[in-house]
Amino acid sequence: MSEETTYDIVIIGGGINGCGIARDAAGRGLKVLLAEQDDIASATSGWSTKLIHGGLRYLEQYAFRLVRESLQEREVLLRLAPHIIHPLAFVLPHEKSMRPAWLIRAGLFLYDHIGGKISLPTSRGVTFPDDEFSAGLRLGLKRGFIYSDARVDDARLTVLNAMSAREHGAKILTRIKVESGARENRLWHLKLADQVTGEVSYIHAKAIVNAAGPWVQPVLEMGFEAEFHEMSARTESRNKAAIKLVKGSHIIVPRLHDEAHAYLLQNDDGRIVFVIPYEDRFSLIGTTDVAVANVKEGHAIGEAEITYLLRVVNRFFQRRLLASDIVWTYAGVRPLYNDGHAKASEITRDYVLKVNDDNGALPILSIYGGKITTYRRLAEHALDELKNYFPTMPMAWTSTEALPGGAIPAGTSLAEFVQAKVAQYCGLPPDYIDRLVKRHGINIERVLKQVKRVDDLGELFGRGRNMLAGVEIEYLIHQEWARTAEDILWRRTKCGLHMDQEERQRAAVFIERRVKQIVRQA
Repeated sequence: MSEETTYDIVIIGGGINGCGIARDAAGRGLKVLLAEQDDIASATSGWSTKLIHGGLRYLEQYAFRLVRESLQEREVLLRLAPHIIHPLAFVLPHEKSMRPAWLIRAGLFLYDHIGGKISLPTSRGVTFPDDEFSAGLRLGLKRGFIYSDARVDDARLTVLNAMSAREHGAKILTRIKVESGARENRLWHLKLADQVTGEVSYIHAKAIVNAAGPWVQPVLEMGFEAEFHEMSARTESRNKAAIKLVKGSHIIVPRLHDEAHAYLLQNDDGRIVFVIPYEDRFSLIGTTDVAVANVKEGHAIGEAEITYLLRVVNRFFQRRLLASDIVWTYAGVRPLYNDGHAKASEITRDYVLKVNDDNGALPILSIYGGKITTYRRLAEHALDELKNYFPTMPMAWTSTEALPGGAIPAGTSLAEFVQAKVAQYCGLPPDYIDRLVKRHGINIERVLKQVKRVDDLGELFGRGRNMLAGVEIEYLIHQEWARTAEDILWRRTKCGLHMDQEERQRAAVFIERRVKQIVRQA
């Protein structure tokens, strides 16, 4: 970026909200640049519980607007990305010490209807023992409830939004940090720094969107010139109080049962914990809610959190889990809007948008809170906030165009599409094709190109359906901004979970070598 370019909107932050806004804005014809200081989805958006859901427990907080919008968005996203978003049944075991059964039934009835017409099965009761829906649970539980939501690969959802933004003309920069800005000649002048090379460049913008997630407040204070500080001084104290950082941690253990459903467990402290089938052989357990003072405190799960999650699961399951059973953990910081609740678990998951401007010009729109499920509607509302600054901006459009890879032929189910690709790539293992489709959808043909048999896949890492092939690594580097082994093994794919340390190291060496070669050639 040697030349100074003027953009309509510069978005700071490559999480789900930033990428969703970039997609929407670019599709409306605005000139958009998104700058992410690390990798796409490398912070909050890659460390969620990996659900597209209405948030059943939010009904207890009377967050009816949020639940309604979330359930409506669940329907939209199931259509837009059927390759990475899949329906999932949840079983809620019940015993007398929990919320009353009548209250749960009432809540589930509301959950089934508050979002309008739904495509997923409605809720119902179930009597235990049940060959399917009490699988793995301890004896003594007599009843439960079944309801529907959906699972998602959160990091892939974020990357696909970035890819769609690029297809509509947005410029997506990773490992680029916006270091400072100043108003001059009716434009924002921004300084960008390459986090790898140290190279500095400058751009101009008519508007800034601060979608930096946990760093939303530091962005507002990161060294903008005096003009910005004068503009924002009147809202500085309010903005400082607007963010609450809450750590959510998860553990992954060997699969606790063989059925396809997840569990929602009610703990005796009133909180809930999910147990979700994950990556074929594992169960994902989470989440916690721990208030933290800064992002660094939220990088890793704490011993108390591990103890808490194990205790909840062991209360319900026959098999007693120990800390030694844990195969992987992850933690991330959620930047929630501070609504005044003392308990971290009770803070709203809704989003709040705040605009600072200079007498009707040069806006900075800051995003507080939000959840993955509502990212698309958040993007629409963000552009509504900017409508006065771009009066010729067209209407919203993102509810109908599939995300990259999601345009499965009309009338064809995902299972049918997988079978068609298995037949097309008959020289490759069927379960591997299934896995690739569920990462890339119709873009599997861009990944495999001229591949006909296993020997054409290039160097292989891992095995079976979860193996990682050289041709996919090439695609991820060229098309999805991947630059490190972590980007590929843990975000673009989850193949790292299926490898031992030696195999992960071998893959890392290969990825590092190919990235250097490709970047050098570019």
